[in-house]
Amino acid sequence: MTRHCVRDLLMGAAVLGTLAASTLSASAQGVVNVYTNREPGLYSATLDEFTKATGIKVNAIFSEQGLAERIKAEGENSPADVLITVDIGRIQEAVDLGITQPVKSEVLNGAIPAQLRDPEGRWYALSMRARAIYASKDRVKDKAINYEDLADPKWKGKICTRSFQHQYNIALTAAMIVKHGEAATEEWLKGVKANLAKKPSGGDRDVAKDILAGVCDIGLGNTYYVGLMTNGTNADQKKWAEAINVILPTFKGGGTHVNVSGIAMMKNAPNRENALKLMEFMTSPEAQRVFADVNYEYPVRPGIEINPLVKSFGPLQAEEMSLAEVAKNRAKASALVDKVGFDR
Repeated sequence: MTRHCVRDLLMGAAVLGTLAASTLSASAQGVVNVYTNREPGLYSATLDEFTKATGIKVNAIFSEQGLAERIKAEGENSPADVLITVDIGRIQEAVDLGITQPVKSEVLNGAIPAQLRDPEGRWYALSMRARAIYASKDRVKDKAINYEDLADPKWKGKICTRSFQHQYNIALTAAMIVKHGEAATEEWLKGVKANLAKKPSGGDRDVAKDILAGVCDIGLGNTYYVGLMTNGTNADQKKWAEAINVILPTFKGGGTHVNVSGIAMMKNAPNRENALKLMEFMTSPEAQRVFADVNYEYPVRPGIEINPLVKSFGPLQAEEMSLAEVAKNRAKASALVDKVGFDR
């Protein structure tokens, strides 16, 4: 599916507005109720195609924050059938709150690699984003960098990053713990902190901005932001993106750290059969192509063509460690970030 086709689908799809929970009928037939903190535009084309294919209407509640807690508070009367969210931390939060239920599906298990789904079927990844390195086109000649290399004194005063307590960097730090253990990860954090050009601040796009301004030479950023900056309407952000190369770093002896968007069925889902149909549809080749083209992410289903811009970053060799193991180590990662005073 070309980007123009996706745009046409998005323009033709009904906008998914925020609905009050009271309007979502728990006993209605032919509906599925989605709670999501992802922008509705990212899914509207896919959900519209799901309705066309199945006749099942999709009701969506969108909120950037607090959806898992809301579902927990709604309890047995919650109309939520599925939760769609980003970052393994938020996905695991839903599991820890006890609001999910396990799903057994040969379709899901066949479409999604084992490391990208919960061993007990409580969540499944829908798309991946790599934790990449943004590097100055003018000042950095390196073509390959390991995550471990970020602690090398050669980068002293040359690294920019957002807060390491942000969920993206907590997940990377947790993955480092899984890979090398707590002691080695603590030393790595100390080394990266010593190489910072400035106190952690802003977001991933600000890393590219600072590189253009000469504040730093390299920094951490998710791959999809480069697509959003390159093809967005903000002229300044286009310049930020033009100033950087994207390097897909790897762990030494491993692959590139990826995080995910994911979907989980809710414990009290009133429309369970419809919810399962939606979950399976979201991993279909058609849906996976839309995810890849609209938000510059990597499909979780093998064999799906990725966006040409993302493809230009080079082949992704994703780290094969289980994201469930990464999630288990997030609290330790957060404690280590505080221990070394990374953000101070």
